[in-house]
Amino acid sequence: MTAKRTAIVLGGSGSVGAALVRELLHDDGFDTVVTLSRRSIPEFVTMARSTGRNLVEKLVPDMKPESLAVATMEAVGEAVGDVEGFSVLGIGADTAKLTIDEHRAVDVGLNEAFARALRDSGKVRHLAFMSAVGADATASASGNGAAGMPRYNRVKGESEQAARANGPAVVSVFRPAMILGSQHTPWILGALLPLFSFITPGKFKSIRVDQIAKAMIASAKRHPASSETYHYPEMMSLIASGRA
Repeated sequence: MTAKRTAIVLGGSGSVGAALVRELLHDDGFDTVVTLSRRSIPEFVTMARSTGRNLVEKLVPDMKPESLAVATMEAVGEAVGDVEGFSVLGIGADTAKLTIDEHRAVDVGLNEAFARALRDSGKVRHLAFMSAVGADATASASGNGAAGMPRYNRVKGESEQAARANGPAVVSVFRPAMILGSQHTPWILGALLPLFSFITPGKFKSIRVDQIAKAMIASAKRHPASSETYHYPEMMSLIASGRA
């Protein structure tokens, strides 16, 4: 390796987040992986020992925008070499039970604080950010907040806007549809959806957690010149380019 590189990950405790951290700890392109989370995750500690990568667990027990911003700035300040930001933070289940403000507090508020801190550090140029297919900041703010419904799409769209308006110079937005391997995806859907892949429009095809992780890492290693939005077809292209 010719240069040291550090990955800072927000949302590592979720299904996609865990896949992302695993991929980063096995990727020769990164010397250090920093996780920002409420608690330590023993699985990551064990994996870092086996791969020889440096894992830094930056604990933020009081996960609020102010404390997250401080922890992010500290993490970037302590990082060696180039720094890449990754966020896969979002409420994965039961959003229908939340008010829109409760949903926004996590998906918009925390992601905005993270993106802003990365930008303000002066050391981070790129953020890989996971959203969801259908994200639309102009969608209706009323009604059911379940995944895929207009209110859910509204919050996801607002989170994208917040990340791009307040984050680093380049924000790569990833919009997966149904996520296979997620603890929130019913097993029956995980078994049936791939069978109908041949008739599913490209952007709505289901995608595995490890594929999302690989696409996000590939985008970071490419040093993109401008902000882009990636659905399933573009994510598959990123993965293919990463193997080249």
